[in-house]
Amino acid sequence: MKFGELIPLIGALLNFSLGVFVLFQSPRSPVSRGYFLLASSFAVWNYGTIWMFRIPGGLEHAGEALYWARFLQFGVIFIPISLCHVSFLVAQIRIPKWIMAGAYSFHVLLFASNFTDFFLQGVKNVGYAWYSVAGTGFWILSVIFSLVWVSVVVLIWHRRSLPPMAKRRLTPLIFAQVAIAFFGCNDVLPILGIYYYPYTDYQVYPFGSMAAIFYGVIVGYSVLQYQLLDVRVTMNRGGAKAVRVLFIFFAGLCVLLVLWLFKKDAFSFYSFFAALGTLMFGAVCAAVLFPKLFGESSETVERRILGDTFEYQDQVRKFIESMTWYSDLNLLLNDLHDLFTRVFQLGSYVIIMRDETNRLFEIVRSHPAHPVRQCPELRPQSAVFRYFEWTNGEYLPLDSDDLYTRTSQLARQSREQLAALEARFCFPLASEGEIFGLLLVGDKTSEQFTANDISLLITLVKSMSLMVNQIRLKTQILQSQELDLLGKMSRGMAHDLNNLLTPVWTLLQISSETDHAEPLDPELLPVALRNVQTMRAYIKEALFFSENLRPDLQLGRLDLVVRQAASVASASRKKDVPVAISVPGEELVEMDEVLIQRLIANLISNAIDASRPGTQVRVELERLGKTEANRDWLRVRVVDQGEGIPKENLSRILMPYFTTKNRGDENRGFGLGLAICRKIVNLHGGHLSIASQPKKGTTVQVDLPTRQIKQVMPQVATSA
Repeated sequence: MKFGELIPLIGALLNFSLGVFVLFQSPRSPVSRGYFLLASSFAVWNYGTIWMFRIPGGLEHAGEALYWARFLQFGVIFIPISLCHVSFLVAQIRIPKWIMAGAYSFHVLLFASNFTDFFLQGVKNVGYAWYSVAGTGFWILSVIFSLVWVSVVVLIWHRRSLPPMAKRRLTPLIFAQVAIAFFGCNDVLPILGIYYYPYTDYQVYPFGSMAAIFYGVIVGYSVLQYQLLDVRVTMNRGGAKAVRVLFIFFAGLCVLLVLWLFKKDAFSFYSFFAALGTLMFGAVCAAVLFPKLFGESSETVERRILGDTFEYQDQVRKFIESMTWYSDLNLLLNDLHDLFTRVFQLGSYVIIMRDETNRLFEIVRSHPAHPVRQCPELRPQSAVFRYFEWTNGEYLPLDSDDLYTRTSQLARQSREQLAALEARFCFPLASEGEIFGLLLVGDKTSEQFTANDISLLITLVKSMSLMVNQIRLKTQILQSQELDLLGKMSRGMAHDLNNLLTPVWTLLQISSETDHAEPLDPELLPVALRNVQTMRAYIKEALFFSENLRPDLQLGRLDLVVRQAASVASASRKKDVPVAISVPGEELVEMDEVLIQRLIANLISNAIDASRPGTQVRVELERLGKTEANRDWLRVRVVDQGEGIPKENLSRILMPYFTTKNRGDENRGFGLGLAICRKIVNLHGGHLSIASQPKKGTTVQVDLPTRQIKQVMPQVATSA
């Protein structure tokens, strides 16, 4: 056997074996069945490639080569659709059944056409192997092959919405699919008649089989380490070391095969396998004689490269290290659920925490879902809390036969109190000596609890207590800031409305107390009407600021919107301050034209109000330098020559209900204009900044993207 034949042979054996393993572990799972089809397609493709290398190059062997060319294409045909299908299943994206049925039916038609010249016109020998010659059907398949890149995009999109722990699981699979997509496209080139890489003298070599090996290794690694494809495998320490040795074996084999491609004459059959055997012997000796090389030390490079987390103890330690990145309680509880059920393999658990509003203890998460949410029997003076406070215990066994606690009356009372939850162990969630919750765990589904299990749970619960307390403190601070802002808003609104209502109230009081035959004060009625109009505008602005708006994003011309906004602002301000507009030309932007016009008109109106008569307000629109590959940015600048904003007010100018226009005329401000402007800019994913110098004027700068990027909001998990 030639060395070149080893690459597809290993790929065929590895992928088919892994496909069968995954299918047998979870035969009813759609993702397992989808992966089995994908792995089988890889195996057929790789096995057919072996014979394309083995068949001699004479024309008399062209018929045999064509047979194996059609054979391997049976696997290639189903790779794009099955890879895309598995990616959608992993990303939990539902595709209508009729779409999937239609897609697979079309590939079945291509499968049938493979028996004819419509799919392959023949074969051609390129020196080191035979290659298929594409027919019309294969050209169609080469277009469909772009689905492999769609599968990559789907996984990347799905990864953005995942919590940190789940992101780490998906990353290796994304890299593997990128390799399959890239090298798969490379293998298609000779079939389409491209035998040399563009602008070089290097022949195109079928690296796709090596990418298939890489894909199989990554999927196997992810199945063992991260339970990818919903396959759960429990490995002991010996099994984990065996997997690592095999990982080193495959890595060394790939390196040797690459070296052989570039220096074929330097390798003989003996030297190749002698090098591979030496590598394996060294790896086994290292595993037996020098265990620290295999992750027994916390600082080894091997732990980081090979992901020494086949053993669940290391998965727990890594999760504890990553806890500091969590800022949302639901995300933390979601990943804890995954850790408890997949890694610890707990059959049940219950997390109880105190609600800070009513000071009652509630079940915030449980597995399986608990029918009762509140725990009225738990109070700060309950037996279980007194047990942990008086004994400083780190956990409480809920088994009545426990040697160390069976004589404790508090322990017995605690067991009776928690008996309905059917747990094996209870761990306290505490912060600064105060217990604010409990973690109760049931039996493991695989084996009995060990001392190491308890030690890991104690460490995990301590870190969990610290993070939960920090998240709650951050939430309280945010709530306090919101209440403070609400108080300022209420005081400002009450003061403004009271001043505006005074002449209206006076008018109504005079009207009710005097004879209707007597004329009313001619100055009072216009003031009252003007104040009512001002109040309506005020309430309209307040409602706009408080609404949770969704902009109606459409492609429009920002240059026209700027001109319209300037016209509206100039008409509303009867002041000798001309507005000079400078726009480069037609600028298309994805925006809500109504909101953007309101934004710019508001900024221009403010600039006119701040300017002295005879000065000028400049409105400039310019395109910024290229900073992103998929969209451009535009800048709108509104410049006035007014008095400027004092330094002490500049940091507060965007706050709601802060205003410097506190005169009682029709141009009086209520402190919502710039706050609304900032809200509109944020709704469009832009940036707003203000620069000002006393006696020199103010410049307001708005940067807007030409295209909006859809934001993926993480799903909020509900409590059990």
